[in-house]
Amino acid sequence: MDYEPVIGLEVHIQLLTSSKLFCGCSTQFGAPPNSQTCAICLGLPGVLPVVNRRAVEYGMRLALATGCRILPECSFSRKNYFYPDLPKGYQITQYEKPLAKDGGLEICLDGGRKKRVRIERIQLEEDAGKSLHLEEGPTGGETFIDLNRCGIPLLEVVSYPDMRSPEEARIYLETLRQLVQWLEISDGDLEKGSFRCDVNVSLRPRGATKLGTRTEAKNLNSFKGVERTLRFEISRQHALLRSGKGVRQETLQWDARAQAALPARKKEEAYDYRYFPEPDLVHLQIGKKWIEQIRESLPELPSQRRERFMNQYGLRADDVRILVSTRQLADYYEGCLRLYNRPKIVANWIIRELLRELNQRRWGPEEFKVRPSDLVGLFRLIDQGVISERIAKEVFAQMVETGEKPKRIVEERGMVQVQDEREISSAIGEVLREEKENLAKYRAGKIGLFHYFVGQVMKKTRGKANPQLVNRVLKEKLGD
Repeated sequence: MDYEPVIGLEVHIQLLTSSKLFCGCSTQFGAPPNSQTCAICLGLPGVLPVVNRRAVEYGMRLALATGCRILPECSFSRKNYFYPDLPKGYQITQYEKPLAKDGGLEICLDGGRKKRVRIERIQLEEDAGKSLHLEEGPTGGETFIDLNRCGIPLLEVVSYPDMRSPEEARIYLETLRQLVQWLEISDGDLEKGSFRCDVNVSLRPRGATKLGTRTEAKNLNSFKGVERTLRFEISRQHALLRSGKGVRQETLQWDARAQAALPARKKEEAYDYRYFPEPDLVHLQIGKKWIEQIRESLPELPSQRRERFMNQYGLRADDVRILVSTRQLADYYEGCLRLYNRPKIVANWIIRELLRELNQRRWGPEEFKVRPSDLVGLFRLIDQGVISERIAKEVFAQMVETGEKPKRIVEERGMVQVQDEREISSAIGEVLREEKENLAKYRAGKIGLFHYFVGQVMKKTRGKANPQLVNRVLKEKLGD
């Protein structure tokens, strides 16, 4: 029997608020363990939580960007379970009345095909602490608890089981991460755990509508990890079904040593958590006026900007995908175009030169020192014939390193393009005298050597000669 995977994701996104969801403790990453806690996030008796308004607004931004319906009233519940890094013995989350429901996210698959993954709900909740398990060293076998993360605001985005392959799941995650970064509600940092997910997967006979028994792998924090886990679990379930055995509903944990998703515990149902309304928090009332204020504050979304870049600037889909990979890069591109309206030239420079420099230095956009006006200044030096494109690349590397203006770099380093025909003619004469053997071959019909001669002239002039002038004078010298 032919089976198809059915995949749904629960994504947990840490929000970029300066304080926690229900108290004023800092959310800064990397602070000393247990230094950012208080009676509220530790759940001491007699304390009263207060909802962080900014966290609610960030949730509304994502809800509107994904076409979700924001509920006029939402409420919080207690999700009861016991774990060392959950000091209260419960997590404050949303259950019966989440922040938003019934949206979707369009993803772009191979070949330009698009697919809409439906979103069931978006809900606010607090994060738990962090457990550090040490297996080696003098303290091997011990577990340390850091409660700084307790109470950091999370958005949980629950999809419908609309994905049919590990690749689709990865692309969905990449698209969602790009969106939350674009909206500036989360840094989406996978290494810091700001963006992590639980994957649910089952198999069913192809063409069937009834879902199979699902398993869940929790707390995956890399795109490759999600793909790898899904591939393993799909293969495992497929082997069980083909042999006539059933799949058990259970929670899995990826074991890096075994390179396998191993059972951690029996899969819980909602009743296992004994949800009940949070008695210390009132229901949130979200009016239409507030929703419209948030809607008006939304930036142009990545999907909208991709379409506009292709239609307005005539760019290729692959180039647009790169330019819109981050909001900062897309804004930088259009900042250049406002000063220099040559879309394809600017796109080529950003994709080939700017990103190459950033990747080599492992810099983020915030570390880039070259402003759009400076890059446009470099383009104008090329247009005016002051420097060649080859020299421009050297100038650009200096601009990235020092933040200096292009004109100043060219003047201080003597990089002005040679336009004097006599000087170029002299350089060509020297090259032809040094290349007598190749010159003879050229005269005998090996005309491809012409480009070799051009390269030698450029080398002799240290790349400063005007390439068009070199070509013209060289042709005249060769009597071509």
